[in-house]
Amino acid sequence: MTEAYQPETLAVRAGRVQSQFNEHSEAMFLTSSFTFDSAEQAAKRFIGEEPGNIYARFTNPTVTMFEERLAALEGAEQCVATASGMSAILAACMGLLKAGDHIVASQSLFGSTVNLFNNVLKKFGVETTFVSATDVAQWQAAIQPNTKLFFLETPSNPLTEISDIAAITAVAKSCGALLAVDNCFCTPILQRPLELGADIIIHSATKYIDGQGRVLGGAVLGSKKLMEPVYGFLRTTGPTMSAFNAWVFLKGLETLKIRMDAHSANSLELAQWLEQQPNVSRVFYPGLPSHPQHKLAMQQQKTGGGIVAFEVKGGKQAAWRVIDNTKMLSITANLGDTKTTITHPATTTHARISPEARAAAGITDGLIRIAVGLEAPIDVQNDLAHGL
Repeated sequence: MTEAYQPETLAVRAGRVQSQFNEHSEAMFLTSSFTFDSAEQAAKRFIGEEPGNIYARFTNPTVTMFEERLAALEGAEQCVATASGMSAILAACMGLLKAGDHIVASQSLFGSTVNLFNNVLKKFGVETTFVSATDVAQWQAAIQPNTKLFFLETPSNPLTEISDIAAITAVAKSCGALLAVDNCFCTPILQRPLELGADIIIHSATKYIDGQGRVLGGAVLGSKKLMEPVYGFLRTTGPTMSAFNAWVFLKGLETLKIRMDAHSANSLELAQWLEQQPNVSRVFYPGLPSHPQHKLAMQQQKTGGGIVAFEVKGGKQAAWRVIDNTKMLSITANLGDTKTTITHPATTTHARISPEARAAAGITDGLIRIAVGLEAPIDVQNDLAHGL
């Protein structure tokens, strides 16, 4: 689709591949391999002289449809779909970095991302320096002669800190480094990092892109030049998105605009209510004027998004009491679901990083993260009130 369609149209129509049956809904191609018309055609496809499907580890029409649709939404030349959000980050790093390279990363990252940088990439000779998500001067000061990649989440997990993508892009370009932005919390409906200067976008499609907590998947997006080694890593090592999961994501994308608008509206209402509760000491939501980066958030994003974090008075025991006294909310660390989820980051999503790293990221024992779903806001408020 080359026309300048709106995002909600692209989410429904982009990336269509029809078979000889002219199906209206996208087809699932559940096959491990594909046949060829001749030995010559097989040879040409294997060496890349002729386009076409070869083996489902790296070519599948349903996965291709998902990749093309998400690329259209993000304004990217190419998307490489992966088995999960974490495998997307791994594929990007392994495809674009080598031993001896250096990463500058936000200290406000998902716990598994921190562990990937600290415990996995480090074994292969890639070092990481963690800096403030919001202090651009720290990104500049962390640059080394071998710095090749800047990596951040915005909004961050779980405190919804907002990084200035354009400003950090300028710092990255000053030293020839690439900037990768995890756009999981916003999706391309609310934020398009490439338009702000980023080079690479990362997604955990498991979250809002699916939207109903059904399947795992991830994606890396950028220019064709940058995606070539990422795709090469996937082709060789196989952290591949299945055709079934890709089909689920295609269906999820069709309602993404509607859902993100509703998640955002419900989240703002909940955040405003939480600010009025006497046992809540602080609320973190980019749509609130009280958020430290509210102005920047409203420049970079269309809305505040669907994640609300808040601190309760009394530390871990008080936070657990709030969680345990809910009757409707789902106690799970997943997010982006139609069902509202609640979790205690210090003992779940960020439990495997050091106490020092949690403290540096501002994750206190009293912090609770809510991924606001599509229920009536008053019912979510009443459920939280049992523990508050």
